Amino acid sequence: MGDYPCKRVRFVNELTDQIFEGALKAEPLKDEIFCQILKQLTDNHVKYSEEKGWELLWLCTGLFPPSNTLLPHVQKFLQAKKHCPLAPDCMQRLQKALRNGCRKYPPHLVEVEAIQHKTTQIFHKVYFPDDSDEGNSGSTLSLSTHQVFEVESSTKAKDFCHNISARLLLKSSEGFSLFVKITDKVISVPDGDFFFDFVRHLTDWIKKARHVKEGAPAPALTYQVFFMKKLWTNTTPGKDSMADSIFHFYQELPKYLRGYHKCSREDVFQLAALIYRVKYEEDKSHFNNLPKTLKELVPQDMIRLLGPDDWKRSIMSQYNKHSGKSREEAKLSFLKIIYKWPTFGSAFFEVKQTTDPNYPETLLIAINKHGVSLIDPKTKDVLTTHPFTKISNWSSGNTYFHITIGNLVRGSKLLCETSLGYKMDDLLTSYISQMLTP
Repeated sequence: MGDYPCKRVRFVNELTDQIFEGALKAEPLKDEIFCQILKQLTDNHVKYSEEKGWELLWLCTGLFPPSNTLLPHVQKFLQAKKHCPLAPDCMQRLQKALRNGCRKYPPHLVEVEAIQHKTTQIFHKVYFPDDSDEGNSGSTLSLSTHQVFEVESSTKAKDFCHNISARLLLKSSEGFSLFVKITDKVISVPDGDFFFDFVRHLTDWIKKARHVKEGAPAPALTYQVFFMKKLWTNTTPGKDSMADSIFHFYQELPKYLRGYHKCSREDVFQLAALIYRVKYEEDKSHFNNLPKTLKELVPQDMIRLLGPDDWKRSIMSQYNKHSGKSREEAKLSFLKIIYKWPTFGSAFFEVKQTTDPNYPETLLIAINKHGVSLIDPKTKDVLTTHPFTKISNWSSGNTYFHITIGNLVRGSKLLCETSLGYKMDDLLTSYISQMLTP
């Protein structure tokens, strides 16, 4: 609050961490913090100090409520201070904290900066997948279409997903999730987590992993938030045209182009014509440049099967059949074709395995609504699919993903080498808990 001299420059949330960290760990300290702030705000005639005190109280009411004993006193104090600009907002935040429960972490940098800049509204950019890269089998995500949404200290991931779905006019937020991309990782936010708690936890965890020296300022970690379809259990093309247009098409396209699905030549010609139509509609001029644009239309492992002229002839003949089809109709037709494949809506992972001699050493694993499928990366044949009901155990680390099929003692184990074990683990957990939810 500026009442005590401080020689060194501090990071934005260094003091708020010191104030709130202890209280978040020990229940009795929560009341103590409230008492101290209210005491400092009573008969405080130093304008700067009083302003900072209200900022602290604003942050505090967004983290946790006081005990039932202290609550009426805090409410009385706020009612008596109605003329203070932040008092009504503190009262509202208090009600939300009583409803939604306590946060686990001190305020996020974004929250502290917002109130220091005299704003009680926090807006956050949320990105959506476009036709660049989805990050399902790696972690490159393109920064493309985005919209800005208001986030509160009490916003949980599930509420955030509902708000985004409503704004985009999606029929439901089921199966959708928020993802945070930070350094080289893309991590899904659990539904029940407070949004700012999750981001705070993630940045702290990555800073620790980087062994930041004691006392040295940790570099600010930038992150992006994505909203995407995660679980494809009830996804049928045509059921929700907005979801098809903004998400399903752009999330399925890169996986198709990487050559993860098994498909016939006829399908490839037809799908290439539809992708072309989505990109260029009725403009045929890009066919002249086909050798260059082929990788945007055809799975990478199939390009060599035909010469450029054969590709051009076959794709154009399909393209002409769809004359007059709009971009949105082409997206839907594309989805309807791949929906018939058993690997539709999968997250694909390329892994190495040496536990089962019956399978190739390099395996493609697809996790989808049917379970966990093992695919031969050369032939694209699905070697086997383990339904979720047969999976008894799984674990992951920085370099591995292990899964047990059948009986825990006598079942078969598959040990995989991969840096994306955390993602496989999370997907498996999410699909199985969705199945168990009545």
